Amino acid sequence: MDLDTIAAISTPLGEGAIAIVRLSGEGAIAIADKLYKSPSGKRLNEVESHTIHYGHIVDPSTDEVVEEVMISLMRGPRTFTREDVIEINCHGGLVTVNRVLQLTVKYGARLAEPGEFTKRAFLNGRIDLSQAEAVMDLIRAKTDRAMNVALGQMDGRLSKLVKRLRQEILETLAHVEVNIDYPEYDDVEEMTHQMLIEKATIVKNEINKLLQTSQQGKILREGLSTVIIGRPNVGKSSLLNSLVHENKAIVTDIPGTTRDVIEEYVNVRGVPLRLVDTAGIRETEDIVERIGVEKSRKVLKEADLILLVLNYHEELTLEDIQLIEVVKGMDTIFIVNKTDLSRKIDLEKIEQLAEDRPIVTTSLLEEKGIDELEEAIGSLFFEGNVQSSDLTYVSNSRHIALLTAANQSISDALDGIEAGIPIDIVQIDLTRCWEQLGEIIGDSVHESLIDQLFSQFCLGK
Repeated sequence: MDLDTIAAISTPLGEGAIAIVRLSGEGAIAIADKLYKSPSGKRLNEVESHTIHYGHIVDPSTDEVVEEVMISLMRGPRTFTREDVIEINCHGGLVTVNRVLQLTVKYGARLAEPGEFTKRAFLNGRIDLSQAEAVMDLIRAKTDRAMNVALGQMDGRLSKLVKRLRQEILETLAHVEVNIDYPEYDDVEEMTHQMLIEKATIVKNEINKLLQTSQQGKILREGLSTVIIGRPNVGKSSLLNSLVHENKAIVTDIPGTTRDVIEEYVNVRGVPLRLVDTAGIRETEDIVERIGVEKSRKVLKEADLILLVLNYHEELTLEDIQLIEVVKGMDTIFIVNKTDLSRKIDLEKIEQLAEDRPIVTTSLLEEKGIDELEEAIGSLFFEGNVQSSDLTYVSNSRHIALLTAANQSISDALDGIEAGIPIDIVQIDLTRCWEQLGEIIGDSVHESLIDQLFSQFCLGK
């Protein structure tokens, strides 16, 4: 595929040890050669692939030395994009690295679009679409386990499984075609309804296994939207600070101190929590606090997990009961805080109201009960097991939607077989399932979707 040469800064802007300008394309080496001056006089087009060279970047129009650099040269197709790639290692900073980038553009390259290096890797057959999406998941991973899921997908774990399922469907479809087109051949095994059921069931079971991991995978990828609620002054902000291990929220004995929603990402035993501390939900005359309360009600509806904080040192109030009613049917962990004080709350009543949902007692002042809370969070969503290395996790919303659609198509095929519908009609549902699985890895996907997906990437990746 004949593509022009692109260039971009591939490291974060700002002060640092090094900054890298990356070029990819047929003219990458020639452009770098125009700017590079080696102490030995050697030219880049003469050196071996996958080598690194010391020298200077010089502006050819003025002979001015712009930067002292190390240049990595990699010839295609043994590169990420399968094109010739140059990486110019500069000193970290803003001025010189931008001057180097401008010179590459002046002498033949163009600025890369967001994600264009990874897009080229996809277009040139280096990776498929699911692996390309995993690159961004790896960059955005907030925990070790999220990173492991992304690495597994980059390594092609999901791709290999999807390709195997598509091949299973393709072989089945081919067998159907033979029986339809050449019914006179006695040596061709007849494709019976029972055989179709067996093949389709195998595919459906594999798709179901993937979908069973989708909730955990999506949580590992996007984080668990977790809201801390409770009436004022029960310890919500203290809980946030304990989980974050920083004083992010103001903690006082004055009710209504938290006036707005505070968000923070935390890592709880490998599970990323998008933790939200809300203003205490109560009736108030304070206009500012009332706005915070309304925000709290809104984020509550969108939450994956509710941490409901109650006061061990006080009896249950009408406000507590109302909050428990609000979270009825939601994934909730009841946290009874302030166990360092004397007990006044009715724990048996809480057990009744919790309806088998987890209850954890804490003293945030004495830092007690946090381990038990973290264990309860892991158990609630992962049944105590978040070993991402053992499973092919599906974490991408697009993949989940396509797998759900493919599952429906294969179910329609099975229903049709059971109803005795002619095999050539059932074949339509099987073909649709094959196409939907193909969209996951990019074998059958519109160009507009590809452009949209890669536009979400950062520059230089």
